[in-house]
Amino acid sequence: MNKPYVIDTTFTKVNYQEKALIKADYEACTFIECNFSNTFLDNQNFVDCEFIGCDLTNANIAHTTFNVATFTKCKLLGLNFFTCNPMFLSLYFKDCNLSLSNFSQMDLNNIHFIDCSLEQVDFTNTQLISSVFKGSNLKNCIFSNTNLDKADLTTVTNLMLNPEENSLKKTRINLHSLPGLLKKYDIVVEY
Repeated sequence: MNKPYVIDTTFTKVNYQEKALIKADYEACTFIECNFSNTFLDNQNFVDCEFIGCDLTNANIAHTTFNVATFTKCKLLGLNFFTCNPMFLSLYFKDCNLSLSNFSQMDLNNIHFIDCSLEQVDFTNTQLISSVFKGSNLKNCIFSNTNLDKADLTTVTNLMLNPEENSLKKTRINLHSLPGLLKKYDIVVEY
């Protein structure tokens, strides 16, 4: 059975906890202040879609396609992004709360996290080459066997990672983040 095709449509303040989003292929659609919290968004296709001020907390996004998906001022707590369809995956986050989400074992090269809260996010075995974490809070993020080569971490806060367990070639950091790279060695850096 073919899914419906929805194009160039705006959905505003819809509570999808009350009525589920129809399984469809969504292209060039905008979702504004919609509530997807604890809902099933699995097996959906979003192409060139924008989510603004939406709550996707703990939504099931298994096998969902996000091809050029932009999230602005969204609440994305506890999402298992690693369950998404990796084909054509392209994500952009601005001013979002992604705390407790899981991006483990994903290829996220060139991804942008702009002014986001990424507290306790899992980036284990993740490819983040040339990614940008501008103004983002990385408190208690898990970086293990993560490739951050050429990533821009110059304006992050609460950076804590072990350089021996992660690839950091040509990664850009700010001098104030240096203690987070040396914590393992119990070195005190004074400015």
